Amino acid sequence: MIDLYYWTTPNGHKITIFLEETGLKYKIFPINIGKGDQFKPEFLSIAPNNRIPALLDHEPKGGGKPISIFESGAMLQYLAEKTGQFLPSDLHGRYDALQWTFWQMGGLGPMAGQTHHFRNYAQDKIPYAIDRYVNETNRLYGVLNKRLSDREFIAGDYSIADMASYPWVVPYANQGQNIDDFPHLKRWLETIRERPATVRAYALAKEVNPNFGQPSIRTEEERKLLFGQTAAVVK
Repeated sequence: MIDLYYWTTPNGHKITIFLEETGLKYKIFPINIGKGDQFKPEFLSIAPNNRIPALLDHEPKGGGKPISIFESGAMLQYLAEKTGQFLPSDLHGRYDALQWTFWQMGGLGPMAGQTHHFRNYAQDKIPYAIDRYVNETNRLYGVLNKRLSDREFIAGDYSIADMASYPWVVPYANQGQNIDDFPHLKRWLETIRERPATVRAYALAKEVNPNFGQPSIRTEEERKLLFGQTAAVVK
């Protein structure tokens, strides 16, 4: 059994998509980041960066004591290695999928996240910041669109690289992007959206968070919890 510490964000969706694809047994422990659950000691014991998602696997491959993992990219790699699914075993295929997974972790996710922040959440609308991140997100969409021009999925077969990137492309409108400008990316997005595991994962998000799909910042208290934290929260 896997304990999944989860909230309904793109990084959280990555893991529910994988778990639904493979049928691994898991239990969700909601971490409502708008209420400060990410700062509770029991969560910080497995996620010291106070960010979701994180997991605790009570039955790691090969046996032994339970293992806890945070960071969604590391979690995807761990789960792929545990199950032998969605990560090729040959050298070239493996690192093709891994490099694109890390591309999402280091590029698409952070840049799209900053786009969301400065376009939608920042109280002061700073044109330079908005243009900087919208344009960089646009460039990254172009990179992924080109990659998908001659293959169905990012690394050939469906893999953790796709699961990592998909949830960050779903909210393209909130990132100031016109998906019709990226026909190969649009086809990929629609293909993954129709996968039964993806459908189940996003239905689960609505069960866990009744406000899923609505603005994540509704009160000043939520704003304080989500933005502007310093080292003072690290205890």
